[in-house]
Amino acid sequence: MAIYLSNADYIDPQTLEMRTTGIRVHEGSDAGIECIDANTANDPEIDCTGRIVTKSFVVGHHHIYSALARGMPSPKSSPTNFVEILEKIWWRLDKALDGEMIRASALAAGIDAAKAGTTFIIDHHASPNAASDSLHIIAEALDSIGLSHLLCYELSDRDGADRLASGLAESDRYLSNHQGLVGLHASFTVSDALLTRAMDMARSHNTGVHIHVAEAESDETDSLGKYAKRVVHRLSEFGALDLPQTILAHCIHLDESERALIKDAQAWVAQQSESNQNNAVGCLDASGFPDRVFLGTDGMHGDCLAAVRATYLASQGVDSLSPNDAYRRLRRVHGYLEQNKFTGDSANNLVIMNYQSPTPITPSNWAAHMMYALNRSHIETVISDGRVIVRDGVCTLVDEQAIFSNAKHQAQRLWDRL
Repeated sequence: MAIYLSNADYIDPQTLEMRTTGIRVHEGSDAGIECIDANTANDPEIDCTGRIVTKSFVVGHHHIYSALARGMPSPKSSPTNFVEILEKIWWRLDKALDGEMIRASALAAGIDAAKAGTTFIIDHHASPNAASDSLHIIAEALDSIGLSHLLCYELSDRDGADRLASGLAESDRYLSNHQGLVGLHASFTVSDALLTRAMDMARSHNTGVHIHVAEAESDETDSLGKYAKRVVHRLSEFGALDLPQTILAHCIHLDESERALIKDAQAWVAQQSESNQNNAVGCLDASGFPDRVFLGTDGMHGDCLAAVRATYLASQGVDSLSPNDAYRRLRRVHGYLEQNKFTGDSANNLVIMNYQSPTPITPSNWAAHMMYALNRSHIETVISDGRVIVRDGVCTLVDEQAIFSNAKHQAQRLWDRL
């Protein structure tokens, strides 16, 4: 099967070369596109006259399980620091989740992401009292929307041996049949024994670890106190930085020795500017390793256009990204997926945007248009693995109304438990 996009103003996502052309989009997780002038095969056709067509987006670090938290009641006492934010909000929420809430979260978050032009999500999941089958539930939900994914379960010592055993079992079972990563919370809740087991599991499944690193200064303080070394040095000694699939999320409170390790490592860094601002933990300075950073949303939403604009603006007081620098950071995740042979992000993942600009669009200023003007409202159609999954702003493969009706019900159940 194939789709033909006629009269498309196509922007190459890497070179930013622009051309008006017809595009034949082949279906499949490893298929591609052809720029051809006529629909000689009589494929189903989408008229893209006046529309911009380019590659869709990837969320490099998400927390899908937080989808039902939007608008939830505040904790009885307000957190005063980052660890208290975890203890009073997120660790209470993740322990309250059950399978139906996990499914509802994944469907709601997946729809949000798809309608924002995202076709691939790298997710970091936690549900200590409902670990069994959790990754499988999320995968099934995202598959039903038409989204590709790279999932992991957040392993941690913070909830006791029994819950850790459930998380380890789910991770191992899932990775036996799916592409994914080995999830870890953060150094300050991960013992040496757990870190050893996680690295063994990652190597046995030919993958990497996905872990929060130095999101707050407290992570570094804990590591120095317990192990007499900083977080990145600790991860390096266990071999986590040697795995090209490894994702280090946040990396805000690093010293120069840690920056040097990351610069020379195989691991990648995921940046989440909006979440970092929300938690008042600072802003990533990636000046020591700019080519190893891509963008996530950290559960705030699934909107990569919003994330890149936030990153561009937040960086002005730190590592001073240009629009082109920010654009490259948005697109670098495609290289991570390609390098590690993860499927689901081939050239046949596209967005069709109705963006009527009052100024010229050129290869040299496209990034500026993205930073200052483009947003999710411009996205009309989304193509994932060669299939239309969003048309005229509506998901085509699932019943949005039914999903959101159930999500409200599951959200109330969750809030009642809290």
